[in-house]
Amino acid sequence: RQRGQRPFEWYGAFPELCPVLHKYVRPRDKVLVVGCGNSELSEQMYDVGMCQDIVNIDINDTVIHQMQERSRSKRPKMNYLLMDVLQMDFPDAHFQVVLDKGTLDAILTDEEEATLDKVHKMFREISRVLQVGGRYLCVSLAQAHVLKKAVEYFFQEGWVVRVHQVAGSGDKQQFVLPVFIYVMTKFRKITGSAPQILEICPEEQDKPMRVESVEQLVAAVKDRQRYALLCSQLSKTPCGEQVSLDLCDKESGRPRYTLHVVDSASVKPSRDNCFAIFIIPQGRETEWLFGTEEGRRQLATSAGFGRLVTVALHREQHYEGMASIQSELSGKVMELAPLSLPARQQVPFLSVGGDIGVRTVLHRDTSPLSGEYVVEDVKGDGTRYFRRLIFLCNRNVVQSEARLLAPTPLPGQKKRRKDKKKPSSAELPGAIDKSYLCCEHHKAMVAGLCLLGGPDPLPGALLAVLVVGLGGGSLPLFIHDYFSQACVAVVEIDPSMLEVATHWFGFSQGDRMRVHISDGLDYVAKLAAEAPAQYDAIMFDVDSKDLTVGMSCPPPAFVEKHFLQKVKTILKPEGIFVLNLVCRDAWLKESVLATLREVFPVLYVRRIEGEVNEILFCQLSPECQWAPTELRARARVLEGALRQPGRPWDSSYVLADMLQAVKIL
Repeated sequence: RQRGQRPFEWYGAFPELCPVLHKYVRPRDKVLVVGCGNSELSEQMYDVGMCQDIVNIDINDTVIHQMQERSRSKRPKMNYLLMDVLQMDFPDAHFQVVLDKGTLDAILTDEEEATLDKVHKMFREISRVLQVGGRYLCVSLAQAHVLKKAVEYFFQEGWVVRVHQVAGSGDKQQFVLPVFIYVMTKFRKITGSAPQILEICPEEQDKPMRVESVEQLVAAVKDRQRYALLCSQLSKTPCGEQVSLDLCDKESGRPRYTLHVVDSASVKPSRDNCFAIFIIPQGRETEWLFGTEEGRRQLATSAGFGRLVTVALHREQHYEGMASIQSELSGKVMELAPLSLPARQQVPFLSVGGDIGVRTVLHRDTSPLSGEYVVEDVKGDGTRYFRRLIFLCNRNVVQSEARLLAPTPLPGQKKRRKDKKKPSSAELPGAIDKSYLCCEHHKAMVAGLCLLGGPDPLPGALLAVLVVGLGGGSLPLFIHDYFSQACVAVVEIDPSMLEVATHWFGFSQGDRMRVHISDGLDYVAKLAAEAPAQYDAIMFDVDSKDLTVGMSCPPPAFVEKHFLQKVKTILKPEGIFVLNLVCRDAWLKESVLATLREVFPVLYVRRIEGEVNEILFCQLSPECQWAPTELRARARVLEGALRQPGRPWDSSYVLADMLQAVKIL
């Protein structure tokens, strides 16, 4: 009464609902609107000619009288009746469409027995007055209990159920929850195993997606509700923590893009630097700048934008190029824009080098121990290509990496013109560059070998080295090739990794290189019992398959005291034990360091900048302890010996630099 003639529009106005309604309401349909209130929806459907044989019912006599007066002269075929949807006076099969805008939500406020009884009466009455082939269109906020009850009821009755998300529903500043329309199409109930249909039609798609169960449908709706809330929150306030989400392929449902929303507190947004999108080239999403929270924050600051959305491309998907990605993403990423973005402001799409990078999956397989994995070639920064081993259970971590040699043109082949964009088959990357260690922690592990020996640590000395964890084989290969008298034993629990290293990473066995397929724990225990004090260097570079532990390298059993005692037993008195430690749990890391100190009197640590890895150098004799300046001097001597004429050596690899930040614990 206080509102007078002003309509009260729950869940969006006619222009927002029209694109869905016109698919299911035909001009000659007889339409029943239940719980009509004083909404203009029926009037607008009538006025635009969508349909005119419309009956509206409500239990409020004031609103019915008001609506009758409003339409009496303008809409002669429109009827308003005082009637309860739980007990209607219409004959059976009287309507082709029943339209409900918020009435079910108003009735189903809880799941008490009395409430559910009302809802069942409502559903039975709607079913009774609808013809076979008729549609029950229910406009709703789709709270989980409401959606589940409606879908379960009509699905069990053998009806076809489809849920539409309404595009752009409501005032985004006032009403952030998305609106849905349930479309229940009445079919005769068939006994037996007739296929039943459940579908969802997101706002950005006309083509509905089939789902297998009511639970999947409810989960899909919940995903869209969470996304709407997220977009609303991001539009109003800067996000303190970085937000990530996956955009999935329409057909397969697999992730196609991974987005991170990064707000930079150090950038003062203006019209031109408010918002930007950064496309990470394929294969480079694992790099520190793109793959870590700190790196992405630095990227946003360097780019000079208040909000930067980074976009990672998935290896299972195909991409045509930057233009097609921009076209595909432009609508969705704009929903993540800050409120301060001016209307019709062009948002820049940024990348490295202006392209989407190169990723070629060479091999894909599944190991019983390591799970699904891929071997892929990716283009790095510049013209270099790299080969990577990725375990898909932890797809953002490069398990092993090797640089590929620059391609050698075939005899008689002409040099490629500078303006020719695509490389020919003869210009694709060649063999593995065994002289280069891609992983910073491998470089540090090799540099730690300068702790061995007397005053002059030379690579020509006889060395017995044990490496636990093969991966792609880069670490044992480098030691084998550059320490000419080293005999390397490698222990690897997964036979699939030996096949991968041999076939894809240039690894080979010989007189000075042997691989033992065994559990590292069992192998070391057996050696400790049979042949103590036989290794000059022992290196652990083995990952943990248990992702629930705060330490991903090595598995916890490898740093338990009783096992470290066995490691100590097989190490020569002047030898060195090198451990790659990747531990995000501060308490667990302190516990590991304390245990190591109990077993090994001398302990050095080298933290890898920009990574979680820490390399620990452990020795048995206090006499082996060197000051950091002495360590770097020994590293320079070792590097000079390794750099032999005619032997390739990457100039960026400086052993002394790898020991620059070594600390004695």
